[in-house]
Amino acid sequence: MAALAPSVAAVRLAVRRALTGLAGDGPVLVACSGGADSLALAAATAFVAPRLGRRAGLVTVDHALQAGSDQRAAAVAAWAATAGFTPAEAVRVDVDGRPGGPEAAARQARYQALVEAARRHGAAALLTGHTRDDQAETVLLALARGAGPRGLAGMPPRRDLSGVPLLRPLLDVTREQTRKACAALGLTPWEDPHNTDPSYARARVRADVLPALVRALGPAVLDNLARTARLVAADTAALDALAADALAAPAPAVPADPAAVGGARGPTPAGVRVPEGGLSVEALAGLAPAVRTRVLHAWARELGAAPAALSHRHVAALDALVTDWRGQGATHLPGGIRVVRRAGRLTAAGPIA
Repeated sequence: MAALAPSVAAVRLAVRRALTGLAGDGPVLVACSGGADSLALAAATAFVAPRLGRRAGLVTVDHALQAGSDQRAAAVAAWAATAGFTPAEAVRVDVDGRPGGPEAAARQARYQALVEAARRHGAAALLTGHTRDDQAETVLLALARGAGPRGLAGMPPRRDLSGVPLLRPLLDVTREQTRKACAALGLTPWEDPHNTDPSYARARVRADVLPALVRALGPAVLDNLARTARLVAADTAALDALAADALAAPAPAVPADPAAVGGARGPTPAGVRVPEGGLSVEALAGLAPAVRTRVLHAWARELGAAPAALSHRHVAALDALVTDWRGQGATHLPGGIRVVRRAGRLTAAGPIA
């Protein structure tokens, strides 16, 4: 018997780790474009899932943005059926008329279709083929647009996607490994022309920026960017937890010293809720800035501001009502929400949509 190729073993091990202990008895659903990353993921899932008592399904999304995209999707679904995936289906989506640029519109349509497929089949999880290289690109793009810690944390290995667990098993696997795995298994990946189209920022990072960094700093730069994402993600999760605790709890009845209500010296922030409604300015002012801005961001979302439309400028304007109060008027948030400072409280006014 021929020895198992190291690349195939690496992808299978990553999938096994992701699926071990997964809750629910539904199938795991692989999102597969037919590219090397998702094809290697699909092949590994077809091998690993049954050995863990799981059924594996596959969905490929046709964005209808290229000639022959329907044939490509049909070919991927046909391969999946012969490989034992149940279900094995191609789904066509309409990208036109969606907000954002073409990349954002296609991504939104794709994930909406994947969530609908997962719900339709009672999937225990969705799996995508993002690799370590994708993570490095994500971190660089976040740096370029001046993102905060949440952006620099990159893509999490697991997150909730509209109630469906989304798993990214290959974040510690390289793109080179997925290509080698496909070659070892006799699979021919589809080459998405968008991946080399210089009109897309990610394609430019992939073709020009990352290779330049590797030449200048050595190949370890890719690992280091991915490691940075993991480190920042851990810190971000801790700060998010502190903010969630503060937003969930009532503000102290008696104003306290900043350290006692979660300032830089306070390990656990006090609550910020006011019984009459809104948030206590006094309690907010006592929070460490990194916690306070997270509280304000979460509160804005709670009020109805769409996450995609809520920017750092909105949060900074809310923060100014607490830390740079000069009697300014209302802060306007997406969705027609107005936040005012009055009688020591931040309260929402106007229509909430």
